[in-house]
Amino acid sequence: MQQLKDQLYSEPRGKVADFAFDEQVATVFADMIQRSVPGYAAIISMIGVLAGRYARQGSVCYDLGCSLGAGALAMQNHIKVKDCRIIAVDNSESMVRRCKQNVNKHHADTPVEVVCADVRDVLIQNTSVVVLNLVLQFIPVDDRFRVLKKIYDGLLPGSILVLSEKIKFTDQVEEQHQVEMYHAFKKLNGYSDLEINQKRTALENVLILDTPVIHLERLRDIGFSQSYTWFQCFNFTSIVAFK
Repeated sequence: MQQLKDQLYSEPRGKVADFAFDEQVATVFADMIQRSVPGYAAIISMIGVLAGRYARQGSVCYDLGCSLGAGALAMQNHIKVKDCRIIAVDNSESMVRRCKQNVNKHHADTPVEVVCADVRDVLIQNTSVVVLNLVLQFIPVDDRFRVLKKIYDGLLPGSILVLSEKIKFTDQVEEQHQVEMYHAFKKLNGYSDLEINQKRTALENVLILDTPVIHLERLRDIGFSQSYTWFQCFNFTSIVAFK
């Protein structure tokens, strides 16, 4: 399936509907994510490196909220241990269909199984690496602790969770600066003020942000022995948490 340029919000809309990972979004998602998330390529690359370091023989690795499968494929490219497999999960049928197509183009010793399901319902067990890449922010706030606790319980000792998120800041000066820099990044990548504003409106009710402190405190309360930020660019961050 051809990946097209993201122009979903380039024309004025009388009413901007809530953002959804539907067929329209799936069609342009590869372009959208690269132009909308600063450091996305670096995050994906390092997900592969981290998986190569921490994946264990005979274990399962999960890419939860896999979209088109970039994280799963990065893991597949770096995992060298035997009898390890990757399960990529997304609740969007449009994303899953394209993810399966992308996975089928690659052949490696570590198999990738693509599943259409809600990550809140997925059984996590015998696991060495779990990736939540820009996913938790779309899960209802009241469910986030439970999802992360389920992941923690399914991880083997010494294993990792990679959690990447868009974040907000408690200091309003910092918040304003980071948002302004993020919008400048999007403009640099060709998005207009109209596109930025309409996309922000579409996400307002479905993408609920946490602060870095909330993320780290939640991981600590769940039981992770250590969690730290390994990447940040403007209001996007990635955390690695160790069991």
